[in-house]
Amino acid sequence: MLKPYLHEDLIEAGCDEAGRGCLAGPVYAAAVILPFGGGSLPIMGEGRGEGLSALNDSKQLTERQRYTLREVIQREALAWAVGVVSADEIDKINILRASILAMHRAVAQLKIRPQHLLIDGNRFMPYEDIPHTTVVKGDATYMSIAAASILAKTYRDDYMLKIHQEYPQYHWDKNKGYPAPVHREAIRKYGTTPYHRMTFQLLPPTQLELEF
Repeated sequence: MLKPYLHEDLIEAGCDEAGRGCLAGPVYAAAVILPFGGGSLPIMGEGRGEGLSALNDSKQLTERQRYTLREVIQREALAWAVGVVSADEIDKINILRASILAMHRAVAQLKIRPQHLLIDGNRFMPYEDIPHTTVVKGDATYMSIAAASILAKTYRDDYMLKIHQEYPQYHWDKNKGYPAPVHREAIRKYGTTPYHRMTFQLLPPTQLELEF
């Protein structure tokens, strides 16, 4: 069972990203403040937040479950936001910095300023003066990070479905830009698009046959 918070007396925002390991498309991140405690904020009361009990790591959910929970999160969260960093920006600053920047952009849009950030993973750069805690497998530990993982994943999937209409030969409706064999075969056959991350290894290195 996921934990509702790390610090009961602070307004906490959970943060997570989606698309870090993809060959194409932006990286998305989300920040979510759920109605569980939070210092001076109202604690979850009767009739509020029951659907959030189904939260789990987005990777453990079906696509239908993720989209159903997205509606619950957006309805029940005290604040939520999504940040995006494009493929061009990823190529300029690297994927780690881009993932963190996407989280910063999400936090910056929250209508409530958090007093603490819960970050999925083990790397982060401070956002302004807000303290943070990194949590490996945080999306399977804390509800707010799990909620953020669901928003980041579904909003990125929506975007990949949209650009799939421009370049259907890459099958982004199925692989969402990840290095699936069908995606790499399309890169080999058709080349790259403006959405590809050119600093990534888009194709595996050529395997040279040794002559004896």
